[in-house]
Amino acid sequence: MPSRFAPEPSFRHDQSARTGILLCNLGTPDAPTAAAVRPYLAQFLSDDRVVEIPKLAWWPILHGIILRTRPAKSAAKYATVWHEKDGSPLLHWTTRQATLLRGWLGERGHNVQVLPAMRYGKPSIEAQLDTLKKEGCTRILILPLYPQYSGTTTASVFDAVYDWAKTQRHIPELRFVNRYHDDAGYIDALAQRIEAHWRGHGRGEKLVMSFHGVPERTLHLGDPYHCESH
Repeated sequence: MPSRFAPEPSFRHDQSARTGILLCNLGTPDAPTAAAVRPYLAQFLSDDRVVEIPKLAWWPILHGIILRTRPAKSAAKYATVWHEKDGSPLLHWTTRQATLLRGWLGERGHNVQVLPAMRYGKPSIEAQLDTLKKEGCTRILILPLYPQYSGTTTASVFDAVYDWAKTQRHIPELRFVNRYHDDAGYIDALAQRIEAHWRGHGRGEKLVMSFHGVPERTLHLGDPYHCESH
């Protein structure tokens, strides 16, 4: 009878434990084309965390209208920011962040593996967790690149991790960062970028802070995103 669990990587009794960090971002299609955007949007908009509408009502809209019309329009917008050499900007910079963090930790004597992952699209959270486990990581920190917690983003990342864990016989020690919107280091980094821009381009009369929007209903249901953004 086949096991429902994934095969375990080879193990040596003398191998040392290792820590891994998974930097998780929202996601990206593989290319700025309608054919590539369609499965990405389907995965994204099929997430119950993102669209809290009963499937019976939502799926005819999603598959009958949205996935027939939006991919081409979205692909055209992706094409305006797509790098000829580096591809998706979101994937490029998330990968670069992972590389720089791994180097920064290594310079301080920490042998920590850091990998980027996308909640929707590639590289997937599941595939990157498989890689960390194969590389001997027995402790893994899940770090969503969302400063404010929201069920639509942070919790969805955690769902993907939990789903992966259900397929594992030997689950690594998992830890999660829920939020860092009020962390002094994060706030200082934002301030430094703003001040550097002011020095180079002058200071305007007002500073506008922009955030992604979520339905007001989620606030009343207990999602803290609005309050943490404020």
